[in-house]
Amino acid sequence: ITTREDPPLPLARYRARRQLTELRASDLRFTPGEVAELLNQVTGLRLSDENIAALETRTEGWIAGLQLAAISMQGHKDTAGFIQSFTGSHRFVMDYLLEEVLQQQTANIQTFLLRTSILERMCGPLCDALMEGPSVPGQATLESLERSNLFIVPLDSERRWYRYHHLFGDLLRKRLGQNMTTEELSALQLRASLWYEGEGMILEAFKHAAASGDLERTRDMMEHKAMPQNLPGVPKIILNWLESLPESVLNANPGLWWKQAAMMMCNYQTIGVEEKLQATEAALALRNPPGTELDEWARNLVGKIAVARASLAQTYYKADASLAQARLALEYLHPDNISYRSGAVQIIGFAQYLKGDREAALQAYTESLSLAQAAGDSDAEGLATTRIGQIYEITNKLNLAHETYEHALQIFGENPPPFAGVVLLGLARIHYEWNDLDTAQKLADRGHQLALRNLEVIDRWITTEMFYARLSLAHKDPDGAANHLEEAEKQARRMDFVLRLPHIAGERALVELYRGNLEAAAQLAKECECPVTKARVLIATGDPSAALTLLLAMRQTTEAAGDDESRLQAIVVQALAHHVLGEPDLACQVLIEALTLAEPGVFIRLFVDHGEPMRGLLQGLKDMREDPLNGLTSWLREKLEKVHSAFAESETTV
Repeated sequence: ITTREDPPLPLARYRARRQLTELRASDLRFTPGEVAELLNQVTGLRLSDENIAALETRTEGWIAGLQLAAISMQGHKDTAGFIQSFTGSHRFVMDYLLEEVLQQQTANIQTFLLRTSILERMCGPLCDALMEGPSVPGQATLESLERSNLFIVPLDSERRWYRYHHLFGDLLRKRLGQNMTTEELSALQLRASLWYEGEGMILEAFKHAAASGDLERTRDMMEHKAMPQNLPGVPKIILNWLESLPESVLNANPGLWWKQAAMMMCNYQTIGVEEKLQATEAALALRNPPGTELDEWARNLVGKIAVARASLAQTYYKADASLAQARLALEYLHPDNISYRSGAVQIIGFAQYLKGDREAALQAYTESLSLAQAAGDSDAEGLATTRIGQIYEITNKLNLAHETYEHALQIFGENPPPFAGVVLLGLARIHYEWNDLDTAQKLADRGHQLALRNLEVIDRWITTEMFYARLSLAHKDPDGAANHLEEAEKQARRMDFVLRLPHIAGERALVELYRGNLEAAAQLAKECECPVTKARVLIATGDPSAALTLLLAMRQTTEAAGDDESRLQAIVVQALAHHVLGEPDLACQVLIEALTLAEPGVFIRLFVDHGEPMRGLLQGLKDMREDPLNGLTSWLREKLEKVHSAFAESETTV
C-alpha cells in the first residue's frame, strides 16, 4: 500500500505482531551519498561536498525538494549562493507546496498551519494558545498532521513536540506575512511569548517578545532571572536583537547600549566593547546632564560599565587599570548587586595576582566566591573557584589545586563554558608535572577545543600551544614543539598580544637547547624575561658561574615575594650549576632542598625535564654514603626512587 496518509487499518496490531513492514519518510529521504549521486551524476551539477551537505540539510533529504533545487540550479553560476538562499519561498518550491499540500487542506487546517508557523517547535497547548477558538484542537491536529505526513517532524517519541519541515515552514511564514497585518503578527508573537513565560521557558519567551516588537516586554525577558545568558549561543541571540534596534531607541535606553557590551564579552568578543561602553556613557549623559546627581539606577549602571572595563583590562593583563576600574565599580554598584560585586572583587584578586601578592589575591578570590554563592551565580562561582585553584597551583600545592580544579569542572557542569578551558589546562599542567603525559594530553586537547570556540580570547590559545610544545619535547619531538611555538607567536603578533612574546622566546630557547643549537638558544634567551631559562642557557654555553649569580639573586627576590613556584625552579637549576662547577657537596645540599620543597606537590617533571645532567646528579645523591644533611629520610629516599623511575620510563629532554 502506497499512501501519504496512514490507511484505516489496525496498524498498531499488525506492528505488534510483526506482520507489518513500514517505509516512512525517514526511510525514503535521501542520504548524503544519495544526494551527491543525484546532484552530481544524474543532473551533472558537479557540486562541492560542502554545497551538497548544505542542500541535504536544507531539504532534509526530501527528494522532490532536491529535484526542484536541481532544476532551479541549471545554468546558475553562483550555486553556493543559491543553496544558501534556497527556501520554501523559492517559486518552484512554493508552487509545489501550495498546489500539492497547502491548498488541499481545509480552511481551518490552513489557518492552524499558518498561525503555528511562527514556532520553532510546537506542542498541543502552545498551538491552542495561538488559535482564536477551540475549533481546531492543538494536540489532535498535530497528531492528525503527523498521520497525514504533512511535512511535520516529531521531536520525541511521546507525540508532544513537533516542528515543520524547513522548506514547508518557510512557505507558511511567507504566506502568513502576506495574510496578516503587522499588528496581528505582533499579537500572535506576544501570545507565544506569554505561553512560554508561563511554562518557565524564558529564552523562547524572549525570542517571541523580540519578534513582537514589544520593547518593554523583550527587555523584561532579557533581564529575567531565569534567562540563561551564559548558555552557549544565547549571548548571540540577545546581541542580534540589540543590534536590530534603531540608535534612537538605544540612546533613549542607556542600559541597552551597556547590554550590547556585556553580551559581546559573554560571547568572548573584546573588539568593539569599549565603543559600546562609550555609547552607554554618552546616552547616560543625555539622561543625566553634567551637574545633576545620579539616581540609584544610573549609579549602578556606572558600576557595571566599570566592571566591563576592568574585565577588558584583565584580558590584557593590565593590573593597575583593572584594579582601578574594579574599585570604581565597587564604589558605584548597589550593595544588593551581589553578582556584579563578586565579579569586581574577583578582578581585584586577579590584579593582585599579577602584581605578585598571592595572599591578597587568595583573600579576594575567597570573598568573590562567597558573594557568588550568595547570589546563586554558578558561573561566577566556577570562575572564583578556578582562580583559587590557580593560586594553589603557583604556590606548589598541586594536590589541593587538582582538587579545586575538579570542583570547578563540577560547578560548570556537562556543557562547560569556554572559560573552563583554563581549568582543563591547569589540570593538564598538574598531570604533566606528575609525569602522567597521556592524561595531560587528553586534558589539554579538551581545553584546546574550548579555546577554539572563542579565538578572541587569544591568551588561552597561546598558553595551550605553549603547553603542547612542552609535551612535544617530553616526547622527543623538538620539531613539533617548534611548530606549536611558531603558531603561538604568530597569533600573539596577529592580536598584538606582545605580553606573551618573551615567554614564547623562553620556550623556543629550550627547544634550541634540546637541538644543541647553543648560539640560537643564547640569542633567544636575551629576548625572554625568565631568569631560570637564562641560567639554563648560561650553564649549557659554559658559564655556570654567571648562571649561579643570576639564580642567587632570583632566590632572594622570590623568597621576599613569597613566590614559591619560581623559587623552586631556581633552586633546581642552582643545584645543576653547582654540579657543573664541580661542587658536589653544595650541589647535593641544594638538590635536597629542592626535593624537600617539591615533595608536597609530588613534582616529577621539574627534575626529569633537565635530562641527563639531573639524572647524574640524582644518582650521585642516591649513592652517597655520607649525607650532608645527617641521613636521608625515608620519604626523601622514596622521592628519589620516584624521580629515577620517571627517568627510566620517560623520554628525557634537555
